[in-house]
Amino acid sequence: MKAKHLNIPEDTALYNSIYKEIKETIVFDKKEVNRYFFLKFLFYGSLSIGSYILLFILTNPFLFVLDFVFFGFVAVLLCFNFAHDFSHHAIFKRPYWDNLAFEFIYTLVGAHPEAWKGRHINSHHFAPNVEHFDTDLAITGLIRVLPTSNLKWYHKFQHLYAPFAYATYSLYWVCIKDFIVLSQSKHKNASSKFKYYMVFYFLKMFYIFYLLILPLLFSHQSGLVIFISFIVMHFVQSIYTLFTFFITHHVAESNYPVADSSGLINTSWFKNQINSSNNFYPFSQIGNFIFGGVNNHIAHHLFPHINHYHYPKINILLFRRLEECGITPSVTTYFGGVVSHLRLLKMMGYVNKKNSG
Repeated sequence: MKAKHLNIPEDTALYNSIYKEIKETIVFDKKEVNRYFFLKFLFYGSLSIGSYILLFILTNPFLFVLDFVFFGFVAVLLCFNFAHDFSHHAIFKRPYWDNLAFEFIYTLVGAHPEAWKGRHINSHHFAPNVEHFDTDLAITGLIRVLPTSNLKWYHKFQHLYAPFAYATYSLYWVCIKDFIVLSQSKHKNASSKFKYYMVFYFLKMFYIFYLLILPLLFSHQSGLVIFISFIVMHFVQSIYTLFTFFITHHVAESNYPVADSSGLINTSWFKNQINSSNNFYPFSQIGNFIFGGVNNHIAHHLFPHINHYHYPKINILLFRRLEECGITPSVTTYFGGVVSHLRLLKMMGYVNKKNSG
């Protein structure tokens, strides 16, 4: 069953009007954008290469663990700052280079790139926060954010145990979830299936090789220290990734549209993107640089083909037009978003949250 949103002409007209104004008033200087991404990649790339080289130089086990964790954290920042835009073909002229760069960066964190990309673009972006149609909602039964999902006795404690559960997510993703998704993947023919499986296992082996085997062979640390470093790195990656992800869609003010038996969602696509998304530091150039536009989530969902360099400028226009029409976008700080997310979890542990369009 395929999902579809309500057709509300007023919403479509407003979206088209905003997009038209963006194209007419914002200067999309390609050279300026290229310079921004080059310098940004130089910054994050230098941090990742430098911290990785240090793994083979450091002799102090404590400093080695810290550096291992730092390298893993920078790899996640590379995903947020580059892979997200690459997945939407929003940086290079040719999609081939976007896809190649996207797959390389995702491989650094051990996640299967194509599986995530398919779910992200075809499911999450089309129907965010809609049960059965947004695959990002299918994380674990331990956490309840959907008002329509089953309420279990342990959910009343979820705001307390959620951070601990979140700390295991990236390890679960790399070691279990990707393999579950692989087993459920569908292919046109045997040739495409063989290629898909070969790429999957090659990338997984590359991840193990560069992050575990090479340090075991050439660093000055024992296998135990390397194993501890790997686990702690995943804890840090998980906490940052999940809280950053959750506060973009699951805060106390978030909306959860519902679809009927035919897949018709009770809101327009335009309103769904706005009401199901939360922003933090939407006008800040520094915030945009650090979070790679993930903090500007309404702009990203409405205009995913535009890279995040332009989001602060787009937000000035977008927020003004929305507020003129009586639409108030959800905005928090980063830590305010974390608190709001935990407040949502506490609320979802006791009562059902009203759905609306």
